[in-house]
Amino acid sequence: MNILPDPVNKINAAGQADANGSAGPGFAKIKFRSSYQTQVSRTISGRGVQASPGFHNWEFDINYNPLTRAEFEPVMNFLEERQGRLKPFFVILPQHSGPQDSTLAGNIVTASANAEGSTTINISGRTAGTFTKGDFITFTDPDDALHLKAYKVTSVLSLNSIKISPPLVRALRSGSTINYVNPKFRVIQKGDVLEYDLDTDNLYQFSLSLEEIQP
Repeated sequence: MNILPDPVNKINAAGQADANGSAGPGFAKIKFRSSYQTQVSRTISGRGVQASPGFHNWEFDINYNPLTRAEFEPVMNFLEERQGRLKPFFVILPQHSGPQDSTLAGNIVTASANAEGSTTINISGRTAGTFTKGDFITFTDPDDALHLKAYKVTSVLSLNSIKISPPLVRALRSGSTINYVNPKFRVIQKGDVLEYDLDTDNLYQFSLSLEEIQP
């Protein structure tokens, strides 16, 4: 299993995805950040010069309510197997697990090829509903298994055309699947240390800081 355990994504004693396994706890609070790498300089007259030579990633902090040991262990042992920042994994965030328009349906794919850096995506295969600004998506490109970036819908130009942020980090072929249900963020922990607090009621206090990373 490579998805952080939660109430939907359960894990068994062998560390495998299992609908009858142990559920991970739900999140008490999520702090979400969009991080761009931007250089800014100013001329003597005060005119600004901006450039974006770097990358973009999503970052988030996950806080849990106090956990019993049965709730805590599936998450902690999953993270121990990641060996700090060595092994990336996926997270599904509950607030972005589905489109805001619950009627959105269809095997939705890209209607044309898109070059790296593109922000407008033409789509086909939609049978009902529409994307909404703020929805998150990922792509499954048959020609590129490494295109695992998550994108946010920032504009809905028409029923069959959307704009995304950040710009595409990789080229995308026509006919690529658009994953709009349970889009997964590929992440690592921000540090190599795992720690928790245990209170007098034998409840575990635990939180995570994660950042998106690409293969």
